[in-house]
This record gives sequence, C-alpha cells and structure tokens, in this order.
Amino acid sequence: MLKKLWSLCFLLFPFIALAQSSYMTGNVFDNENRNTALQGVSVRNLSTKAVVFTDKEGHYAIGAKTGDLLSYGVAGYETDTVYLVNLFPKNIYLRMIINNLNPVNITTAKVSPFLDGKDPEASPARQLDYSKNRGGLRFGLGYGKYRRQQAKIQELEAEDEIQEEILKNFNKEVIQKLVNYKEDDLKDFIGLYRPTINQVRAEKPFNYTYYIVKSFHEWQKLPPGMRKLPPLPKLKANE
Repeated sequence: MLKKLWSLCFLLFPFIALAQSSYMTGNVFDNENRNTALQGVSVRNLSTKAVVFTDKEGHYAIGAKTGDLLSYGVAGYETDTVYLVNLFPKNIYLRMIINNLNPVNITTAKVSPFLDGKDPEASPARQLDYSKNRGGLRFGLGYGKYRRQQAKIQELEAEDEIQEEILKNFNKEVIQKLVNYKEDDLKDFIGLYRPTINQVRAEKPFNYTYYIVKSFHEWQKLPPGMRKLPPLPKLKANE
C-alpha cells in the first residue's frame, strides 16, 4: 500500500510543481494542417509583458495566472488572443492570412505604330465655349458637388459597417462570456466603455477581447459613483 502511495505521489509531482510555478504551457499548430507545429511564434502575456517563442515542436511555456491575456502571433498568420480561465496546458491553432488578390502576369505587349501618327487630312477641331455667358452647360460645377455627395455617402456607409461590427463584438452576451460577470449594472460599463468609430479605425483589426478585459478591470477599480452612466438631461417643457 505504501509503495502504491509513493508511486502515485511520484506521478503527480510534475503537475503539482507546474501548478505552483504558475506557468502556462502548450503547443502552437497550423489550423489547416493540425500536424504542423509552428516554430518562432511569439507568445506574449499582455498582462505582465512577458514574451517567449515556440521551439521547433511548437512548444511554449510562459509565466501566467488565471485572468491574464495571452497573445499568439507570427508572420503570415492571424494573431490569436486567449483569456486564461485556468492554467491547463493549451494548444493553439493559428489561421493563415489569405490574400484574395489574384496576381496578373503581363508576358507581352504590342504597341500600334499608328498611335503617334497624324492624319494629314485632319482639320483643327473647333473649341466650344460652354460658359454660362454663352448659355451652355458647365459640367464642372455640378460634378464637384456630386463627388462630395458620393464621398459623404461612402463615409456614412463605412461608419454604419463599423457600428455593426461594434454591436456584434461589444455586447452583453460577449462580455459576460469573457469576464463571467452577471450583475445588472453591466449596461453602465457598456455605455461608458463602448469603443468609438475612431478607436476601431485606428487599430485594424480591432482586438475586442483585449479591449473588453482591460477596460472591464479599469471599470471595476472606479469608485461606485463613477461606474454609473450620467443621467440623461431633462427636456424643458414648451412654454
């Protein structure tokens, strides 16, 4: 019986030592070919600023604790960010960045010898005056306004797309899954820390996971009175 107990302690010792040392370990693989280990992937603890790199077998070990954010990145692959809810060994599968632009190869080009030739029978063209004094049309006046209108429309459409992106990635359901917070005052956090269009534009792609966890911890550190949305201004009654 004693011999079996010693054997069990011997088997459990590496796991106990690992838990006490507070390290996160695992391997990083290619998402498409999951047998391909990725070497040289930077594993960053965004909470402590520690950085390590995977070896030729894709293995990594980095100091961490529950609640930390780990970022995995390497050239040619999309960066992945993980919020640690435990320190069990974790395998990461990175997706390759796909370039959808099809290359165009120009092999030969034939230039017509008549491009620079002049027609001996051609006569000078008459220049028409389209000024308003002659009763003609001045297309340049309307085109400038039309171009500004089109640019404004494109700008509004781009802002609508960003608003939809924010609504999809920064909402109550997504936040509760990340921070495990179920209180009713979560709507105050959403109202105070909702990312702006300029914030999302400044960082492409915008890391919603990192932003949510970081800003949520900042919000919880605020005094109770500052964690509430300011009341809406009261409308004055018409006289």
